[in-house]
Amino acid sequence: MMAESKKDLRTRYRRDRKQQYIPATFLHILNAPEFQAAKCVTSYLSVEDEPSTKEINQALLSKGVKLLLPRVSGKELQWIEWNGDKSQIKETKGLMEPTGNQAASLSDVDIVIVPALHIDQAGYRLGQGGGFYDRALPTMPGWKIGLVYGGELSSTSLPIESHDVPLDAAATPNVIVRFAR
Repeated sequence: MMAESKKDLRTRYRRDRKQQYIPATFLHILNAPEFQAAKCVTSYLSVEDEPSTKEINQALLSKGVKLLLPRVSGKELQWIEWNGDKSQIKETKGLMEPTGNQAASLSDVDIVIVPALHIDQAGYRLGQGGGFYDRALPTMPGWKIGLVYGGELSSTSLPIESHDVPLDAAATPNVIVRFAR
């Protein structure tokens, strides 16, 4: 375990991201074999200096892929099918969330696109600290890929807790890194 706590790391990684932010696209991930076969993908609506999901979401919708986006409900994430209609999006506490009905089932999810501040060499991610994805990931099927900028893939292990779920892959604007399982 690292000497720094998750809270301290989040503070440092948020500051670093803000200082080093350069807009980038992650569209190359759609060339991965997992995306070629995907019929249902969960994603999110990126905000501020997060890795952008705008282009990915639009490309998935244009291919006819079922797109599910998260909405916070208490301490859990609900997944809402979104068709690209911006009038079905509202801002809640700095997050962009879909309106509409919760998906009846997640059993058909092929890919889960996950936000992260940092991802280590074992696929463990450091998120924003709310624990929403920590609670959701163990219940979700599919290939799990986190989006980060190039300097946010770490060769140093992040602090891990019993509830942390490793990802299958991480994507930067230039590469996809797959983690051995």
